[in-house]
Amino acid sequence: MNSFAYTRVTEVAEAIEAISSDPSARFIAGGTNLLDLMKERVEQPGQLVDITHLPLAEIEVTAHGGLRLGALATNTEVAYHTLVERRYPLLSKAILAGASAQLRNMASVGGNLLQRTRCMYFYDWAARCNKRAPGTGCSAIEGVNRAHAILGTSEHCIATHPSDMCVALAALDALVLVTGPRGERSIPFGDFHRLPGNTPEIDTALGREELILAVELPSDGFAAHHAYVKLRERASYAFALVSVAVALRLEEGSIAEARIALGGVAHKPWRDRQVEALLRERPAIQESYRNAAESMLHDARGFGHNDFKIELAKRAIVRALAQAAGAEVSR
Repeated sequence: MNSFAYTRVTEVAEAIEAISSDPSARFIAGGTNLLDLMKERVEQPGQLVDITHLPLAEIEVTAHGGLRLGALATNTEVAYHTLVERRYPLLSKAILAGASAQLRNMASVGGNLLQRTRCMYFYDWAARCNKRAPGTGCSAIEGVNRAHAILGTSEHCIATHPSDMCVALAALDALVLVTGPRGERSIPFGDFHRLPGNTPEIDTALGREELILAVELPSDGFAAHHAYVKLRERASYAFALVSVAVALRLEEGSIAEARIALGGVAHKPWRDRQVEALLRERPAIQESYRNAAESMLHDARGFGHNDFKIELAKRAIVRALAQAAGAEVSR
């Protein structure tokens, strides 16, 4: 790990000033991802700006009847919050499906959004990685890519976004509230994370000098009909091979509204609003679910070791839709 300076701030304006005055500075909160990156020399900040004493940990109802999750609220606090469990159970279940209790006690809302890929080539300095060192190539494309992306890939990167929480937030149409030298702005959750394209080293739409203040949930949490399905190599403490967050609104046996977000398959939580639109006014039956799954994976592409994820994702979508609708899944 490289040497670095350490600064603790207690006001948001102070945090923005600190990060803006030093191009090598990085914010640190729980540190559950950044410290690992520093130990492996993937990230080498010259200064850490500790934001844990900023007043950004509140979880409160908004004026529009939604819920505002402060950026420094821990994953544990969010998952077990009474209003989250009652009104946004999809989010609670997704958080509890990820990591360990110890990590959830430290990890923050803002930090969860900013997790970097867990691709082994990203962490391996002997490997080629355009995300870590732009222009060097991607060892994963021809390498061991069992855990890698099948949607939204580019010739420069096939890494996946690792978060469970973000998959649920994508399905719920959350809003990310940020601030920086030019003031506050909001970013729709679907626009917050980026696909790799020609610049896989850029993970999000957040500016380097910007700070996440909160995540805002809309008033409708789809508490009546939701499901989070996570498929992984082992039963716990593992990143998803495929995960699916589903939120449904049903009317007399038909699907009035559908939200489907996938994790473990792309560089960002993956949604296809055209597929969601196809489900509207369709009966809540297996045929509808299978058609949606086929459509959602129509453009999927495997890279050898991860070819199986295409069929796995289809089956996971069918299972999640059936669970959300309250039905048994036929095998």
